[in-house]
Amino acid sequence: MDPSSEVLLDLEFSCIYKDHHVDRIVGTETVPAGADAKTGVVSKDVIIGDDSDVYVRLYLPAGTRANDEGPKLRVLVFFHGGGFITMSAAEPLYHSYINSLAAAAGVLVVSVNYRLAPEHPFPIGYEDSFRALKWALAGEDPWLSQHGDLRRVFLAGDSAGGNIVHNVAMMAVADEGSGVAARIEGAVLLHAAFGGKERVAGESVETAWMMDTLWSVICPEATDGVDDSRVNPLSATAPSLRELPFQRLLVVEADGDFFWGRGKAYYEGVLASGWGGTVDWFETVGKHTFFLFDPSCPEAVALMDRLTAFFAGN
Repeated sequence: MDPSSEVLLDLEFSCIYKDHHVDRIVGTETVPAGADAKTGVVSKDVIIGDDSDVYVRLYLPAGTRANDEGPKLRVLVFFHGGGFITMSAAEPLYHSYINSLAAAAGVLVVSVNYRLAPEHPFPIGYEDSFRALKWALAGEDPWLSQHGDLRRVFLAGDSAGGNIVHNVAMMAVADEGSGVAARIEGAVLLHAAFGGKERVAGESVETAWMMDTLWSVICPEATDGVDDSRVNPLSATAPSLRELPFQRLLVVEADGDFFWGRGKAYYEGVLASGWGGTVDWFETVGKHTFFLFDPSCPEAVALMDRLTAFFAGN
């Protein structure tokens, strides 16, 4: 059979073929930045570097004014999900959710649009994301320099974005002398996408196979397959979780998420590592990233409250 027509992996949001081209079923629609009538949050896009595909969408909460001399806003650098192969910072679901998060938590959000696999195999997406974090910390945009507390930066992401949070944090640790690691106060992993050759408690055969197959497309350079430390932070070759650079970590899962087992294992791995920070587990009822698709449901509202408290230091 022609590999361009033979399906390798059929996902809800995309279809990957054996020649590694992708049909993106959802996640390709975008909405422009601007003022949000409901929340009062204002957003804008800023290109990072020379590639127009690598940009950030900044979200400034209502009531923030130019040259405001009031308290600086905490800065949240957010990485979207989509299985590493679809979605964007301008996708309607993410734009709406980040608007709401910026308003509820009163944070200045830097939503990162990294390049997607398989056209841009990873680690390109990690490198884009880390570059965006360093750009944000440099405060080159006036919104960040005037209103952001760049000494108190948070990382957060859902699904593939949760995986990126972990990897960007470890890249910050490895980038000795840059000072990036010391400026990350906390991180949130929302239904993070991890895998591994050995199944963990709560992980189905189907989920393990999906991640094994997906990772072979996303990161073909990985010699350890799905035990590559970037997708399996508990593997023997992975840097110790004791090295996580921030002081506070929130791991969020749902009882109906196919990554629940991996999320739980990550949380327990941090606890067992001897890490000196504070790690919390927050579990709700729901399916994978339900809060994007039904943000007004009671579970999503409870999660928003928990995120708001976390960014406030509680």
